[in-house]
Amino acid sequence: MNKNFIYGFGSLMVLFILFGFCRPPEKLTIWMMGDSTMAIKAENKYPETGWGVAFAQLFGDNVLVKNTAKNGRSTKSFIQQGLWDTVKQGLQEGDYLLVQFGHNDEKVNKPNVGVTVDEYKANLTLFVQAARAKKANPILMTPIARRSFRNGKLINTHQAYAHAVMELADSLDVPLIDLTTLTGELLTAKGERGSKDYFLHLPEGSVNYPDGVVDNTHLNVEGAGTIAQLVAAALRRQGIPLAKELKKQL
Repeated sequence: MNKNFIYGFGSLMVLFILFGFCRPPEKLTIWMMGDSTMAIKAENKYPETGWGVAFAQLFGDNVLVKNTAKNGRSTKSFIQQGLWDTVKQGLQEGDYLLVQFGHNDEKVNKPNVGVTVDEYKANLTLFVQAARAKKANPILMTPIARRSFRNGKLINTHQAYAHAVMELADSLDVPLIDLTTLTGELLTAKGERGSKDYFLHLPEGSVNYPDGVVDNTHLNVEGAGTIAQLVAAALRRQGIPLAKELKKQL
């Protein structure tokens, strides 16, 4: 046999072996589905920030976070507008799917957005079952609390819909992060005045908000970061394996 062929073949085999050993490991993918409280914002909306943006920063380079949350979306409109199809097609075995809706599902006066509690549960069930069919790992979340105080006491504006998520998580045996309760406790501890620090409250003349803004639903940078930390703490507290991928210093 030709020596040049033998040497060439041997070199090729060495390259194959080296490539096999040096190939970078596949990244773990986290899919995020939800509304404006989770979503990535346009630059001209800063400092409004979705908590999903801050959450993605809690992981190293070995994790890929795909935040598909969109402003104004409910479980219904997320499905109808084809956003869910994109996520479902992209889901792979071992991926995580974090689902947080509710703010817009409650708006039953908007026929293309709002849903009844039963419809809400049916849509969430669809997400969970499809994820499990792909051998992915769904995690359900109740919606973050609005900054809504009455006589100094925080009002739970999500009662029926938050409770529906809790019921569903229990019946389907799905991990649950109760953000309604966690954020409600946070806002209560900060008080009516102090809790403004987490939301989009800006005076006139602010960059991107020349007329100022008072928004008790959407978060600023500090609020997004704080809620992302609440989610990370919940992952660890519940022993959800995804917590192992969080940066060690957290």
